Amino acid sequence: MPYSAVAAFMARLREHDTVSALALEFIVLTAARGGEALGARWSEVDLLEAVWTIPATRMKAGREHRVPLCNRALAILQQLHSARSNDFVFPGRDRGKSISPAAVTALMQRTGAGETVHGFRSAFRDWAGNETHFPREVAEASLAHVVGNAAEQAYRRSDALEKRRALMEAWAAYCEPKEGSSIVTLNRRRA
Repeated sequence: MPYSAVAAFMARLREHDTVSALALEFIVLTAARGGEALGARWSEVDLLEAVWTIPATRMKAGREHRVPLCNRALAILQQLHSARSNDFVFPGRDRGKSISPAAVTALMQRTGAGETVHGFRSAFRDWAGNETHFPREVAEASLAHVVGNAAEQAYRRSDALEKRRALMEAWAAYCEPKEGSSIVTLNRRRA
């Protein structure tokens, strides 16, 4: 999905009052990989500091990743926290399990978003590069990508959390459904 279509998609998504809709919105807002978000546990979330810390064991690169939570992502978590039924942030129907990726995929198909959540990471990266002045390194760190050669990585010890927080708040503001963002398709007659 191109980033220009994300706000209209979010408007359609918010019409669904389900855990899978909240999970998908959270994925978009955090630019997280689907599996990382769907497997999130409450022990990884610090609601007071507004940070989600994904352990290295659940990360593709095998390194811990701190995700700054924008206000809307935090609101989603607070809503789910008050109704939690197990240790998973996005609980599934089966007791003690997380929501199924198939549930999110089915929702994406119903809302016309395609079949994979990974495209939202690409939309985020394109938006950050095309529409903002945030440094490339901050955008890449938000995606948990390793940037630079071995020497540069050895000297870079911080994860620029607060700079990434500002970027993620800007992304959330961009993603916020705009007034009149519903898309209406009109049938056209052929001449």
